[in-house]
Amino acid sequence: MRQFFQFLLYAKKSSRLAGLVCLTLLATLLLAACGDSTATPAAVATTAPAVTTASITSAVTSAASASGSPAATSGTIKVGILHSLSGTMAISEVSVKDATVMAIDEINAKGGVLGKKLEVVIEDGASDWPTFAEKAKKLIQQDKVAVVFGCWTSASRKSVLPVFESLKGLLFYPVQYEGLEQSPNIFYTGATTNQQIVPAVDYLLSQGKKKIYLLGSDYVFPRTANTIIKAQLKAKGGTLAGEEYTPLGATEYSTVLSKIKAAQPDVIFNTLNGDSNVAFFKQFKDAGFTAQSLPVLSVSVAEDEVRGIGIENIQGHLTAWNYYQTTDTPENTRFVAAYKAKYGDKRVTDDPIEAGYFGVYLWKLAVEKAASTDVEKVRAAAKGIEFAAPEGTVKIDGDTQHTYKKVRIGKIRADGLIDEVYSTPDPVKPDPYLKSYDWAASLPKQ
Repeated sequence: MRQFFQFLLYAKKSSRLAGLVCLTLLATLLLAACGDSTATPAAVATTAPAVTTASITSAVTSAASASGSPAATSGTIKVGILHSLSGTMAISEVSVKDATVMAIDEINAKGGVLGKKLEVVIEDGASDWPTFAEKAKKLIQQDKVAVVFGCWTSASRKSVLPVFESLKGLLFYPVQYEGLEQSPNIFYTGATTNQQIVPAVDYLLSQGKKKIYLLGSDYVFPRTANTIIKAQLKAKGGTLAGEEYTPLGATEYSTVLSKIKAAQPDVIFNTLNGDSNVAFFKQFKDAGFTAQSLPVLSVSVAEDEVRGIGIENIQGHLTAWNYYQTTDTPENTRFVAAYKAKYGDKRVTDDPIEAGYFGVYLWKLAVEKAASTDVEKVRAAAKGIEFAAPEGTVKIDGDTQHTYKKVRIGKIRADGLIDEVYSTPDPVKPDPYLKSYDWAASLPKQ
């Protein structure tokens, strides 16, 4: 019985669970004490469970889990990372995961959030959309994370969106996308359409590139983006030279390149994603095309993808993002140095990497303002929050939960980095439904 009284003293430290654990262990002790009366003392000793400090600790932990208490009760705050660490999208997503981990490590080194260290749980979406939904559910229900940082493709985001909404979770999504979406359970730290795709088309038209060929992977982002681009071209006097889609992970582009050659466009607007870009740009070069004879503007190829594609295959082509490793801010100088120090000097930073990084800090600021990890309180506190990110100051738009961002058009140079050739003077207010564009009035809504 001496151990039982030790348990009572222990349980007082966790009064919310004491009643449940007391009943559990008291029942165990009574059953042990009231065994078969004919049994010898030795028999009782061998069949009765020992009540030790370890078993008490185990019981308290089990009771906490059963009661559905948040991970923060253990002195940490659990956060989730959900990215493709395998499959066709790993070429892009592994580095975003790395940047997210770096932000978490930095925050922990400075004391954490609300006085608690962040405990990270990492899951692999495996470039498979049902797997993303399954892992999101696990992170929220089983791991009880306060927030998830992750997803790349719009297909993965669309697959987890109903999970986060139904389970009242919170996702910070770090990648540019097609717009026409707004969820109360998602913060969008990448660009929406009016911060990347629309200004990229305007830039091409301003450069005399009127005849545009649309090439993309066959899923929601490229198809929706191209629906928007076609409406924009019609309104701005551009011409659709052709439109082609290939499956994610496609590696054969000879037929597509024949169609492009026949169409004779001024430029290709590329929404291919993942390692399909490696195959396309290599075969594009082998077919005799150059950045001078037929430029390609990509919206899902950044510095990290350039490494995989091969600089010799993509030098001189264009990109549209909101951040480059060459972006000239004091914050970016520190960010690039820290990333290379942590992961190696040959590693590069890029837009989704940077958006994944500063998303963690935006969440931290919102939690500290709310003095809580409760999703509704964090959402309310996040409105208007600003952060000095590597790309420049970013601000959360309270109406849409997107961020204000500068638009930057870049050209890939000989060392694989990207020179900015155009930028907006100020951060652009997010307009995911393109409400400020008359020509977009007929576009489908979410």
